Amino acid sequence: MQGEREKTGQLAEFLRIRRASLTPEQVDLPPGERRRTPGLRRAEVAALAGISVDWYTWLEQGRDIQVSIQVLDSLSRALRFNDFERKHLFLLAVGHLPPNQYAPQNNVSRLLQDFLDRQGESPAFVVNSRWDIVAWNQAAILVYGDYESMSARERNSIWRLFTTDYARQMLGDSWEANAKLRLAQLRANYANKVGDPWWEEFIEDLNQQSKEFREWWPLHHVINVPEGEKLLHHPVAGTLRLGHLSLQAIDSVDLQVTVNIPLDPPTTEKIKKLLSGL
Repeated sequence: MQGEREKTGQLAEFLRIRRASLTPEQVDLPPGERRRTPGLRRAEVAALAGISVDWYTWLEQGRDIQVSIQVLDSLSRALRFNDFERKHLFLLAVGHLPPNQYAPQNNVSRLLQDFLDRQGESPAFVVNSRWDIVAWNQAAILVYGDYESMSARERNSIWRLFTTDYARQMLGDSWEANAKLRLAQLRANYANKVGDPWWEEFIEDLNQQSKEFREWWPLHHVINVPEGEKLLHHPVAGTLRLGHLSLQAIDSVDLQVTVNIPLDPPTTEKIKKLLSGL
């Protein structure tokens, strides 16, 4: 009970602060007469969100009232929340993340691409919420394949894992364990994507293309654990021992950054030779 009161209090404070930080011009309203306090009025936010002033006032007062997903999304738009702020609003108001209503992010900032490029002999790449690989460095191309020449479907890491001989050959005896882990992570992410046309088509196509996917998907294993290390059998460089580190891009919460770090000097030297073209 105490925890719920704290959350409603934080929600009220969050809304008040964000309302006070906006000007009428930022939400396409006329400036009007001089204001005694900075920011928008409660009535203006309520009008922009399509809700009653009383109801919005109760929210800012921290009252224990039920709020729908539709209303929270309306408030997000009215207060010009970015994706990170929208998720924060949902966690405070209803205790869970919002449904993903936006197209997945397919581009990275110049700063993030520069970060990937600076990883040197550590293969690094970025995936979006659909597990599409949307950015990579040269080491990732040399170890995992030429992403630049692949179609969008071929660059999907789940699709590539279950439908290509290259992935099976690279992982060798550990392919099944890796595939089951990735499938369980996919199942966990799929929970708030059920009914989405892209996801339904993707799952059906995987069912058609992969016997293992077809057998394992109905089992409903759900896990989401960090991977430690992997042993790869590269067709040119030979055996590679790589650590696996995944990071969330805070300013782009749809994106996950993965860096594979060589775990021994031989692996480092082998990737250096690949990069040098030897």
